[in-house]
Amino acid sequence: MKRLASLAALFASACMTAPSPPPTIAPASATGPFAALPTASIAPVPDDWWRLYDDPVLVGLVRASLAANVDLRVAYANLDGARAALRQARAARLPQMTVESSLGIDNPAGQPSASSNVPTTDYDAALTASWDIDLFGRLRSGALAARADAEAQVAALDGLKVAVAADTVLAYVDLCGATQAAAVSRTIIAAQQRSVALVTDQFRAGELSPLEVAQAANLLDAARATLPPFEAARANALYRLATLQGETPAAARTWRIDCRAVPQLSAAAPVGDGAALLLRRPDIREAERRLAAAAARIGVARADLYPRLNLGGALGLLTGGFVATASPMVSWAFPNQAPARARLAQARATERAALAGWDVAVLRALREVETALMTQDAEARRNRALAGAATQAAAYARRSAARVRLGDAAPLLQIDAERIHASAALQKVQSDLLLAQGHVALFRALGGGWQARPEAR
Repeated sequence: MKRLASLAALFASACMTAPSPPPTIAPASATGPFAALPTASIAPVPDDWWRLYDDPVLVGLVRASLAANVDLRVAYANLDGARAALRQARAARLPQMTVESSLGIDNPAGQPSASSNVPTTDYDAALTASWDIDLFGRLRSGALAARADAEAQVAALDGLKVAVAADTVLAYVDLCGATQAAAVSRTIIAAQQRSVALVTDQFRAGELSPLEVAQAANLLDAARATLPPFEAARANALYRLATLQGETPAAARTWRIDCRAVPQLSAAAPVGDGAALLLRRPDIREAERRLAAAAARIGVARADLYPRLNLGGALGLLTGGFVATASPMVSWAFPNQAPARARLAQARATERAALAGWDVAVLRALREVETALMTQDAEARRNRALAGAATQAAAYARRSAARVRLGDAAPLLQIDAERIHASAALQKVQSDLLLAQGHVALFRALGGGWQARPEAR
């Protein structure tokens, strides 16, 4: 009796719920505000943050990408597969029934001892049933793991939507920046062409030497060299937009997107705080669901240490008569449980790795946001300084040209002033582009964009 009681207690200890995942507790410093910078505000991050640019063209591009992106189609298919696996795991806990039938004709003509040559027909039909009694939670834990896997796939899909939205905005920003830079480059080229013509005329009149002509020509060639990279960058941005929308790059050659200046936010970027970030970032939610799946699979591995009970039976017409059978079956890997215990140890190690993966996701999210904020603030300060430099360079170029026309200064002064003006103008445009790219990187790090998700696939 004591042995039976011990065995019953052992079985009862196994009949427990699936293991709960270890608690995921972020450090207190992770939930507080981010670095206080003038380029950011504590306002909550909007779902569709790209609307902050107040650009209908951009809104339409993001909507088209979220509706037709090929990578999203792959993610939707993976989600459907994960949900199918969940339905399969849930169905495994229910009795499984199978209908079997057969029809055969016996021809006694080929049998010498047969007294009659009349063929006979045999018809068999049976209903078989099998039910795996989940005494120790193996199937229940498997269903919980499949559910966590499906929820992790949802989070992965949301993370991909964040990336698609951010990539679309970034491609549009690059398109606008390349267009603006190309326009500035053409303006500089035109100014340099006028300068070369003026210097050439003065050289022919004997007022200047070949030195001034060579310097002016050098500045013109340098200005011309800046244009092709901007034209290539604009084309590449169009190709990226086409690919994000599931189109071939060649389709973008006919697109007419009128964007002449880099889009900028009219106010400080809303970033919220660390607590909202941890709730919003899809990769953190995915890591938490992966941890839950790993914890549930510990229950699957632990159940292999105990017997499995399967109830089976059949009911039907077999060999011309009514037959009903029942066959309970018990299977147990005993006494050699080393393989089962090794699988259990592996499942527990996987859980520890998943917990560490959650910590990594949290730290990475916080680092990306803080880095993006600091980079954005530094570029904003640099942009203001470059704006002042560009204004002063333009004034320097105008005054130098006036002094040269009055004969109060050598033409070399005007040529040098034009060089400084061109360099300052291009640096300002490129800083505008970096500033806009920094905003996109910031919102990508904040994990905004997946809440406003279309259902089209």
